[in-house]
Amino acid sequence: MPRTAALLKAANLALLVLYPVAWTAPLLRAGLLPLFGLEEISVLTGLRALWQTEIFLAVLVALFALIAPLAKTIGLSLVQFGLLGRRALVALNLLGKLAMADIFLIALYITAVKGIGIGRIETAWGLYLFSGCVLASLVLSLFQRRD
Repeated sequence: MPRTAALLKAANLALLVLYPVAWTAPLLRAGLLPLFGLEEISVLTGLRALWQTEIFLAVLVALFALIAPLAKTIGLSLVQFGLLGRRALVALNLLGKLAMADIFLIALYITAVKGIGIGRIETAWGLYLFSGCVLASLVLSLFQRRD
């Protein structure tokens, strides 16, 4: 059991490095016409663009994509190292669900743009990294509950 706990701690701490990488990695490539190149969009570039036009939506994206996953990961680390009580796992689970909402919204936007057919959109490796980080965080919190 101690080896499993150490692996869970290491995996959770790895997320503290992987999340910032996922935020800067390209989530998708979008272009208006097939003749022009595709522009890469990451969480941070998308957030910057939203901040200029839709501040409320930018705040929501920052909450779902940046704050919730990072707070959950830090909180889980505090629980794992005995600095926060296990009762905090309920709140941490809620933070994980908020992070999943962001992935749902990205998937919805990709589906809508592809369905309209006005431009081109391709998913990029950052979308898979970000989704993997959020899912790994959910799995780690499930294992932490059993521990």
